[in-house]
Amino acid sequence: MASLNVYSALVVLFLTCGAAMATKENDQVIKENHCETQMGLPCVLEAFTSIFETGSISNNCCRELVGLGKVCHSALVKRTLEYPLFKDLAPATIIAKSIQTWNNCLLLLDSPAPSA
Repeated sequence: MASLNVYSALVVLFLTCGAAMATKENDQVIKENHCETQMGLPCVLEAFTSIFETGSISNNCCRELVGLGKVCHSALVKRTLEYPLFKDLAPATIIAKSIQTWNNCLLLLDSPAPSA
C-alpha cells in the first residue's frame, strides 16, 4: 500500500514538473524570438478566432502569421492553452485547428494570385 502511495506521488510530481517545464519552454521560445511583437492586433485577433473559435483569417493576416514563423505560432498557441480561461477546451482539437490554420495560410500564400 505504501509503495502505491509513493508511486502516485512520483507520478503527480512528474506531471506537475513536466507541465511547469513546458510552460517555461514556451515562454522562453516566445521571449527569445520576440513572438509577441511580430503581428498586429487585428491579425492576432483573426488568428485567435480561427483557432480558438470559429472564424476565418484574411490573406493579409496569413502573411503576418507565416511571417511570425511556425515556432512562434506553436509556442503562442500552447501557452494560450495553459491559461485557466481555456482549461475546458480540448487541447488536441485546438492544436489540430492551429495546424490547419497554419497549413491553410501556407497554401494561400503559395497559390498564384488571380489574374485580372
